[in-house]
Amino acid sequence: MLSHLRPTLVIGLGLTVVTGLAYPLAVTGLAGTLFPAKAAGSLIERDGRVVGSSLIGQSFTADGYFHGRPSATTAPDPADASKTVPAPYNASNSAGSNLGPTSAALAERVKGDLATLSRENAGPAVPVDLVTTSGSGLDPDISPEAALFQVPRIAKARHLPEERLSALVTSRIEGRTLGVLGEPRVNVLALNLALDDLAHP
Repeated sequence: MLSHLRPTLVIGLGLTVVTGLAYPLAVTGLAGTLFPAKAAGSLIERDGRVVGSSLIGQSFTADGYFHGRPSATTAPDPADASKTVPAPYNASNSAGSNLGPTSAALAERVKGDLATLSRENAGPAVPVDLVTTSGSGLDPDISPEAALFQVPRIAKARHLPEERLSALVTSRIEGRTLGVLGEPRVNVLALNLALDDLAHP
């Protein structure tokens, strides 16, 4: 019996070392060498300190900044660990809301967001990505239409010409990956950092 068990144990141990230790270390080392910024989390620095990642959205609520997509992520309620509270862009709990099209709570939230956005940004119809959450709750990007939609509000808050802000948005549009994957997009954090540079050269 031991003659049959020994090869099984040796193969199991060998595969564990190769697939559980050697391969992950090799891939991690290779990624760190070839793509150091991406391997480190695509962090964005400003004045020597990390202000975020280009891969994870942040909550911007001030009138003078571009706002990202709504986020449905949550965190444990400090007052009652058996419950959760909204925690936008909580990277430790990436998730969507799981609310379906017949959900009254979802319909009420979307109607409220539509009313707020229409009041704050007089203009064309509200882009859909400004009232819908992403599957991860962490989406750092919005559509160019969603960014341009917010220009009048930001121009008013910052006392800047709308044309200047529209040009800033246009300069920050990222095309489809490899020309075919995904949709054109604008990274909200990078756009807001560029906005601060524009206001304070």
